[in-house]
Amino acid sequence: MLKLFRGSNDILGVFLILFGLCVVMTFASDNFLTVDNLSSVARAFSFVAIMAIGMTIVIITGGIDMSVGSIFAFAGVITAYSYSNLQLALPLCILLGVIGGAIFGFINGLLINECNLPPFIATLGTMSVARGLSYAITSGFPISMPSSFNQLGQGMIFNIPYPIILMIVLAIIFTFVLNKMIFGRHVYAVGGSEEASAISGIKVKRVKLAVYSISGFLSAIAGIIMTARLGVAQSTAGLGYELDVIAAVIIGGASFSGGKGTIVGAILGAAIMGVLRNGLVLLNVSAYWQQTVIGLVIIIAVTIDQLRYKKKA
Repeated sequence: MLKLFRGSNDILGVFLILFGLCVVMTFASDNFLTVDNLSSVARAFSFVAIMAIGMTIVIITGGIDMSVGSIFAFAGVITAYSYSNLQLALPLCILLGVIGGAIFGFINGLLINECNLPPFIATLGTMSVARGLSYAITSGFPISMPSSFNQLGQGMIFNIPYPIILMIVLAIIFTFVLNKMIFGRHVYAVGGSEEASAISGIKVKRVKLAVYSISGFLSAIAGIIMTARLGVAQSTAGLGYELDVIAAVIIGGASFSGGKGTIVGAILGAAIMGVLRNGLVLLNVSAYWQQTVIGLVIIIAVTIDQLRYKKKA
């Protein structure tokens, strides 16, 4: 079955890490292996996982998107503001939020393609712009949403939360896109070598524009679902999420050097981050030390990625 996916060995390795972490947490806390807790963990990491799908596609091309957390907040704010202040219909409000996120992703692609800005710098700039707009629109105050909207983030089908179902559906769609469609082959080709891709006729700039737009689109979806989950839109939503998302993708087997990565690996990486955060809470580790541990995990993941790259070189 694993042969259906690129990087099947990496996927198996990440799965074993997740399994081992779950075993450790089960022995460390009696509250970990309960239906309520596991459901809570899955619901929590599903938002990071949805963003990680988009980030994976970006990183496969050799790029990076630091704006995902800010777009996450911006989309939720736009959706809530459109409903609360502009009194638009809920479907239109959601559409505006999604479009807003996709536009930011499109702008990222334009800055990288046409202004020749490094992806890190370009997306760092839009990260600040999106966050600033969120603060300006809300004046720092949360915007409440109606219960009919909140069902998107709080509802269930067969006791499976909507966010988890959405994560699975998106993972299936984009796994198919990367593995079976021409666009997916172009994404991997650009990550392997932009020059060779251009020579072979691949429109490199168009691919980059598409992957950053997809990243913005998926970050917006995650932000809107989180707004529904909480019942309010907050300008501070998603602060620091970009680090968790990047860590999930790298832990999942992608490489900053490009040309490598899978959606399944990114989902498993997000699950590892979710289980780790949940386990630290159950073990009553202070928030300060939690952040320290997460930071160390990110450093280790990036270091391993760099060592793998040097070994191949």
